[in-house]
Amino acid sequence: MHGWQVTVAEAKEIQHRLASQVSRRNEVEAPRLVAGADISPPDRYGMAKGAVVVLRLPDLTLEERSVVERKVAFPYVPGLLSFRETPLVLAACEGLTLTPDLFIADAQGIAHPRRFGLASHLGLVLDIPTVGCAKSILCGRHEEPGPELGSYAPLLDGNEVIGAALRTKQGAKPVYVSIGHRVDLETAIHWVLACCRGYRLPEPTRLAHLAAAGQLPAPAKVGEGQGRFTF
Repeated sequence: MHGWQVTVAEAKEIQHRLASQVSRRNEVEAPRLVAGADISPPDRYGMAKGAVVVLRLPDLTLEERSVVERKVAFPYVPGLLSFRETPLVLAACEGLTLTPDLFIADAQGIAHPRRFGLASHLGLVLDIPTVGCAKSILCGRHEEPGPELGSYAPLLDGNEVIGAALRTKQGAKPVYVSIGHRVDLETAIHWVLACCRGYRLPEPTRLAHLAAAGQLPAPAKVGEGQGRFTF
């Protein structure tokens, strides 16, 4: 789709160009496997771990985990997180033997100044329905959602709804859900809530965070095999 060794200006141009290819129409019907992705902070040598986990719905049992360690090549620039983290996530995806029906990323989707955050970038590259579920706002504003689980308020940029501030745990700060690719906002909210098990973060991204930190052993029943994704 494009190279990853690009300048900041080239990265912004790529985002502007690819944002028009993001589908906001729902294609998620009855997913069986949901994946989550996260990366660890780079160490002093610039090395980081990218992790992808695959869970089976509806009970969210861990089916597979793939972790890689690579050097982070792109600098930290607000709004360009996908150029820093997506190569690591894609490398981890190459080790999967299962193909997820839905991907939840600890990142923004279209709730992004150029409407093309990491979740949208990942969805377009993998051609898989994706949801952005971030811990903080990159752009936009919202009213405070109700205190109860499942309450949400629209995330607005001007008059455009770009996501939702969603309460996934009573008493906890909301998370920020947005369309990644091939899903609508209502469906994105539904599956984020369906993947929550008493924590603020949905299980796919929570377990991916643990895997990237080296705190989640691989499930014993899944062996080595041919990866489903190649790039």
